[in-house]
Amino acid sequence: MDMTYATAAEPTVVKRKRSGFARHIAAYLFISPWILGFLFFTLGPLVFSLTMSFYDWPVVGERSFVGLENYRSMLFEDPQFWESLWITVKFAAIYVPFNIVMSFLLALMLHHITFASGFFRTAFYLPSVISGVALVTIWSWIYSREYGLLNFMLSFVGIEGPNWLGDPNLAIVAIIIASLWGLGGTMLILLTGLKAIPKELYEAATVSGVPGWAQMLFITLPMLGPMLLFTFITSIISAFQQLTIALLLTKGGPLGSTYFFAMYIYDNAFKYFDMGYAAAGSWVMFIIVLLLSLGVMRWSAAWVYYEGEVRQNDGEHNA
Repeated sequence: MDMTYATAAEPTVVKRKRSGFARHIAAYLFISPWILGFLFFTLGPLVFSLTMSFYDWPVVGERSFVGLENYRSMLFEDPQFWESLWITVKFAAIYVPFNIVMSFLLALMLHHITFASGFFRTAFYLPSVISGVALVTIWSWIYSREYGLLNFMLSFVGIEGPNWLGDPNLAIVAIIIASLWGLGGTMLILLTGLKAIPKELYEAATVSGVPGWAQMLFITLPMLGPMLLFTFITSIISAFQQLTIALLLTKGGPLGSTYFFAMYIYDNAFKYFDMGYAAAGSWVMFIIVLLLSLGVMRWSAAWVYYEGEVRQNDGEHNA
C-alpha cells in the first residue's frame, strides 16, 4: 500500500523539481547578456592582463616568461614610476576634496533653489556628459596665453595672465580645474541624498531652537554619509585613472609636471610597446586603489551611519 502511494506521488515531485529548474533557467537566460559581457569584457581581460604582467610581451616578436621581473624593475629601478605616482597622489590629494566639497555646495544650492531648478540641474550636469576630447578643446581655448578667455577676464582687473599650460607649477592646477568641470554626476548623487532626508528632522530641530549650522553638522552630513562615502571612493578611483585631459592638454609636460601614473602606463603600452610592463603597472595601480578604498571603507565606520544599523540598534535596546 505504501509503495502504491510513493509511485503515485513521484510524478508530482518530479514535475515540481522540473518547474523550479525551468524557472532558474529562465532567470539565467535573462541575465546571460550581462554574464557574457562580464566574462568577455571584464573578467577575461583582467585575468589576461595579470598573465601578461609576468611576461616580457612585445607587440611584435616572441614573448618570454619573466616572473616578477616587471614588478621588481618597476619598483626598484624605474624612477619615472615613483615620479608619476607622486604626481598622481598630489593631484588626488587636491582633486578629491575639491570635487566633493564643490559638488556638495552645488547640490545644497540646487536643493534650496525654487526658481528654474530643472534648468540649473541640467546646466550643471551637462558638462559631465561632454566627451574628453571636446572638453580638452574647450579648456585649451580657455587656458590659451595669447587669446584665452581666462587671461582675457584677468586683464579686466589689471592682472597679466600667466602661461597656464606652460608653467610647471600651474599646469597641474589647470588640469585640476578642468577635471572639476565634470562634477555634475557627483552633484546629482548628493542632491538625491539631500532630497531623501525627511523634512520632519529639520522642523523638529527648528522648533527646538537648533541653529542652521548645527542642523547641517548633526542632521545633513550624517544623513548624507553613505553618499559621501560613495563619492569619496569613486573620486579616488577617478583621480588615479586621470589620463585623457592630461594627455591631450599638456602631454605630460611641462618638464613632466603633469606626467600622471595612467600616462606612464599608457606610454609603456602604446609608445614603447612593452605590454607586459604596462600590465604590471596596471596591476600596481589596481592594488593601490584597492588598498585606498579598503582604508576609506574601514575609516567610514567612524562617520557613516546606515538606517539599517539604527533600526537594529533600536531593536536590541528595546529587547
